Amino acid sequence: MSAEGLPILEVKNLSKSYNSFQAVKDVSFELYPGEILGLLGPNGAGKTTIIHMLLGLTSPTFGEIRIFGLNPEKPRQREKILGRMNFSSTYVALPYSLTLRESLMVFALLYGVKKAKAKIDSLIEQFDLKDVADQPVRTLSSGQMTRLNLAKAFINDPEVLLLDEPTASLDPDIADRTRTYLKEVKRSKKIAILYTSHNMQEMEEISDRLIFLHQGEIIARGTPKDLIAKYRGEDLEDVFLKIAREVRP
Repeated sequence: MSAEGLPILEVKNLSKSYNSFQAVKDVSFELYPGEILGLLGPNGAGKTTIIHMLLGLTSPTFGEIRIFGLNPEKPRQREKILGRMNFSSTYVALPYSLTLRESLMVFALLYGVKKAKAKIDSLIEQFDLKDVADQPVRTLSSGQMTRLNLAKAFINDPEVLLLDEPTASLDPDIADRTRTYLKEVKRSKKIAILYTSHNMQEMEEISDRLIFLHQGEIIARGTPKDLIAKYRGEDLEDVFLKIAREVRP
């Protein structure tokens, strides 16, 4: 494992209920600098709800979150946390009337990025967006929107990165380049990355550790190699199917 030192993110006994429905049930885990932790599970397993709680978009019903040792439930501490982290999600819309470049500039200004133009140019190059950089966001394809969201996620050089389906809609070449980039920044900058995807080959390739969620609960965890051995799977997709079928009512 590439993780080192003390955890940069800690979740203890995290739960979230909506009336009688419990979306997340007593979830605990840590995320370390220089580590990619994958969240696995079928639709409705609680992955996105956990990310929303980590971002402070929704409050836990019970449990504790610490990021950089700070509590995101406290407004002053949340502001400090959010300045040092970022996220990408295919479900988040960016300002449609702005150009791609203008949209990135807005976020650069919000984060107080120094040499913002140079940073934006670098991200546009990295995520192969040069040809559409001056087009309105509303004209972008789904794959281009995904790449824009990824570029936005790196605008402030975050220490913690939350990625919800980051390669959805990307063609195989761009998806592979994105994974290579994520592994490189994880190694070189010791970024801590929490990662969700339904692409099991991708999760096996990129994750240092995995947590498998079902109906809001953690039912398995370990390295990809350990989980494949434990469940006697041929690969992680085989393991996913075995675990999902074990717990299916």
